[in-house]
Amino acid sequence: MTGLVTFLVVVSGIFGLLIGSFLNVVAYRVPAKISLMRESRCPRCDAVIKPWHNVPVIGWLALRGRCANCKAPISARYPIVEALTGVAFAVVTWWGLAVYQGLLGSTLPTYLASSQWDGIVYPADVWAAVLVIVAFLYFAAISIVLTLIDLDTHRLPNSIVLPSYLVAGILFTIAAWLTDEWELLLRAAIGMVVLYAFYALLRFARPGGMGGGDVKLAGVIGIYLGWLGWGALAVGAFAAFLYGGLFGLALLLLRRAGRKTAIPFGPWMILGAWTGVFAGEAVGRWYVNLFVGA
Repeated sequence: MTGLVTFLVVVSGIFGLLIGSFLNVVAYRVPAKISLMRESRCPRCDAVIKPWHNVPVIGWLALRGRCANCKAPISARYPIVEALTGVAFAVVTWWGLAVYQGLLGSTLPTYLASSQWDGIVYPADVWAAVLVIVAFLYFAAISIVLTLIDLDTHRLPNSIVLPSYLVAGILFTIAAWLTDEWELLLRAAIGMVVLYAFYALLRFARPGGMGGGDVKLAGVIGIYLGWLGWGALAVGAFAAFLYGGLFGLALLLLRRAGRKTAIPFGPWMILGAWTGVFAGEAVGRWYVNLFVGA
């Protein structure tokens, strides 16, 4: 099945490049309240950008980073975001297939495996795995675009965050229904409530220290981490504050910021979340084993 996995990962990476091109548009237009349906134009001369100039990464390289009409420079951020999204989609797909590798002829990993799994691959299991992978690909996409917007504007738009509850809820609910693993959905719901409530409490305790967008994003992150496990939820939540604290401390030591300097926390929440996704359960088991073996 190695060939099939490689094919799926490559296809997902190529699709990610295309999504990355769209994320560039979203990151620019949503904060500016410009319609996403408007055709792409050069911000300098307003010339329509031809479709072949919009080919991810290659288009920017072919134009040598300049507008084909007025020769104004085009930010290198565009191909970087496209390439990053392509890599992210490939990695998430590879991770998802590894998590559900039992569906490809091997065995499920310990933290998601059922002790009653009989080695038989059922169509419902395959569709559930596909839905879960799609859910995390969606999370990868909004992670990138929300990071860009938060860094640019210190905002996490409701138009991106709030629909994410619906998307995750629908995909995970169908996956749970197909496999009859309602405990995963319940854990995701608990994760959503716990993280949302925790961030809301922090915002209430210190109104200027936590934005409303951070609170809403926390609920979304809680859904994804809760679906994977308690270890993923705990590690992902803790890692956000660890990364943000270290970054803030570095800025203070370098005298690039003061104690009252506003620092966007969304990117650190997202980085912490993905730490929980990829390493949370392993770190959680290691931590528990420290006490069990003591």
